[in-house]
Amino acid sequence: MSHWRHKVWRHLSSFHGASYSTRPSRINKTMLNDLRRIRPMIQRRIENRAKDYPIQEIVPVAKDILKARQNLLTNVTVLLKAFPVLRCKFCSEVFVGKEGHLIQTCRSYIRRGNNRLHEWVPGSINDVLVPVESFHLHNMSQGVIRHQQRFDYDRVPAILELCCQAGAIHPEEILEYAKVHDNPQISDEDIRSIPTEDLKYVGANALTAWEKVRAGLKKLLLVYPSKVCKRCKEVHVGPSGHKARLCGVFKYESYQGTHYWEKAGVNDLIPEKVVWHRRPQDPLVLVNEGRNYYGHAPAVVSLCSHAGALVSNTRYACEMKPQGLSYPLSN
Repeated sequence: MSHWRHKVWRHLSSFHGASYSTRPSRINKTMLNDLRRIRPMIQRRIENRAKDYPIQEIVPVAKDILKARQNLLTNVTVLLKAFPVLRCKFCSEVFVGKEGHLIQTCRSYIRRGNNRLHEWVPGSINDVLVPVESFHLHNMSQGVIRHQQRFDYDRVPAILELCCQAGAIHPEEILEYAKVHDNPQISDEDIRSIPTEDLKYVGANALTAWEKVRAGLKKLLLVYPSKVCKRCKEVHVGPSGHKARLCGVFKYESYQGTHYWEKAGVNDLIPEKVVWHRRPQDPLVLVNEGRNYYGHAPAVVSLCSHAGALVSNTRYACEMKPQGLSYPLSN
């Protein structure tokens, strides 16, 4: 400690009638000694906690999630062949339809504007089902992943990692499982062979699988801990977050780039990509003046609705406004 800091502390201590000393107090020494004694007990408790997992009663729930997720990916891939999905070239906006809307909501920093028209390009399945990845842990009792160890662990979908810790997938088979099931191969000939009337059932199956995945994740998160960064939405499936300095949000970016971990929810593992939803009573192209009339829906639900699936009985009907008024503009 520099000489001027000694003077400042002595000056402040004179007002409070306390003596200034640079040596650690006896209370701090006692606390350090107590922490050193109980540290082996804490480590032993963490190692014994992993013996209680996986919980056998929750294994069927994780297996049902994997089946529903596989059906969801297959049905959404089929629907994307029949119904176009567009995404903005400069921001994360997505729209289900042949022509993009004219609502001025593009806020990309590249274009240096807050309210601009979107520039639409063809989208993919990653725009409808947003991929969320996390580190694959060897076991739940391992140590915290350090920054210099971030390349020693594989990145897998967060849903698969959660189901792996729940006992539905073997830890050594999760990478092969992700390669086989995450990219369903469906040719254009298979799509042409499906009658137009049957696309309605494909959309209904996709909507049912979407609800099953979310309901199953809600149950698993009550048993298996998961963390999400409050700033950059990084997800970590495990009892404690990792130490990899990957947080790069400009507003909160610090020198070390550490994450601010909190409890993760269903929307953190499988985000609801909310988009503008065009109803039958709306004009062919949504304009900016009627943005107060239009509805919203997750991209998956909007895609299933365009296929003919009934969404009036779901919890998304309030946001979609199926019976609401439309902007008075002729088609």
